[in-house]
Amino acid sequence: MGLRSKLRVQPGSKVRLKDIDASFHGDYTSAEHAKEDLDKNVARMTELQEKLYGEKKHALLIVLQGIDSAGKDGTCWHVLRAMNPQGTQVKGFKQPTEEELAHDFLWRVHPHVPGLGQVGVFNRSHYEDVLVVRVHDLVPKSIWSERYELINDFEKMLTQHNVTILKFFLYISPEEQLSRFRQRLDDPARQWKISEADYKERDYWDQYIAAYEDMLERCSTPHAPWYIIPSNHKWYRNLAVSHVIGKTLEDMKLKLPEPTVNLDDIRRKYHAAVEKSRGGN
Repeated sequence: MGLRSKLRVQPGSKVRLKDIDASFHGDYTSAEHAKEDLDKNVARMTELQEKLYGEKKHALLIVLQGIDSAGKDGTCWHVLRAMNPQGTQVKGFKQPTEEELAHDFLWRVHPHVPGLGQVGVFNRSHYEDVLVVRVHDLVPKSIWSERYELINDFEKMLTQHNVTILKFFLYISPEEQLSRFRQRLDDPARQWKISEADYKERDYWDQYIAAYEDMLERCSTPHAPWYIIPSNHKWYRNLAVSHVIGKTLEDMKLKLPEPTVNLDDIRRKYHAAVEKSRGGN
């Protein structure tokens, strides 16, 4: 079984996160051991994204979800650095505004879906509306429980418009989360990330795990699968995510478009411009 298949949540399968080792790192022993393959993955992503941008027949939507400090920002920084900013947009979804609350829950999401030739990254996403609203009882169960099907329909519509969707659940253990909180306390460069809400949310760990499991079970579909990424080791997280993205881009069979001009005419004009420039000197 390849890495992509191993990480993918098969549609219809049951998910029990307690049975998944958040410290899993495959056959790799360290960040140094994984570096060569990570660099290859990143280089391949850069090459393929250029073709995606030029061809303009496909779009790629990357969804990142995970509990506080799971590494959503780190994934954007270390993996998606491979993407040309000209063809990439990262959007974070925070607490909805008053205007957004006046519309359906997908209203604020759709405008940020990437167009053909583009890569879109959701740092948190429309799935917050079956996660935080459920855990904190912000809307009745009769409402949030209907949203799984609406999300599946929404994502299916996007794929019918050649938007490929990759959804990564970054999974860490509660012990690893505490370790990362401590790192934030000790490192002045990270202290700005500290929030009292992070510690309050830890009290809801089990409720979040239950919500994540339902999300993974009910919304991993053939057209928009979820991938569970063991993320206690940041370097393995980066390697796994880059591997899945690279393989998915390869599956698109991307090609750079043919030139829209007559190259022989352009060459003649180029050489004429060179000669004129020499004569002017």
